[in-house]
Amino acid sequence: MSELTHFNEQGRAKMVDVSEKNDSVRTAQAQSAVLLNKAVYDQIKEGTNKKGDVLAVAQVAGIMAAKNTAQIIPMCHPLALSGVDIGFEWNVDEAESHYEVLIFATVKTKGPTGVEMEALTAAAAAALTIYDMCKAAGKEMVIGPTLLLQKTGGKSGDYSRS
Repeated sequence: MSELTHFNEQGRAKMVDVSEKNDSVRTAQAQSAVLLNKAVYDQIKEGTNKKGDVLAVAQVAGIMAAKNTAQIIPMCHPLALSGVDIGFEWNVDEAESHYEVLIFATVKTKGPTGVEMEALTAAAAAALTIYDMCKAAGKEMVIGPTLLLQKTGGKSGDYSRS
């Protein structure tokens, strides 16, 4: 049976002490998605959303979310991030009326703990921002799935989703 690392002697939650861990370069990439209707897709592509440039605002929201992950995920350590990049790709099939924006968040640091949560939080926040900016044109948007694509560095080694 493995030791439960996130509980103190009273069985209460605690933030793990990472002070003895070696610093290493760590990266993580996460993905989320927003399924849209054609009206929302057209607004984003044509830049006609009344709130502004949807993807530019979502990009900034994702970066801000990565930088503030420890403020909203209780057991995350505040990290000095060395890089955050948010990218978007379209997955469109007009014949099937399928309009989806894929969100990719890549986060990097050099430190004692990984950046998986920062990448996941960034991708999710970007997706939520797209929803918020476009909800007047279609509240039936679907967010997700949100998932870790890959991570590098640290004691557990590299991971890549197959």
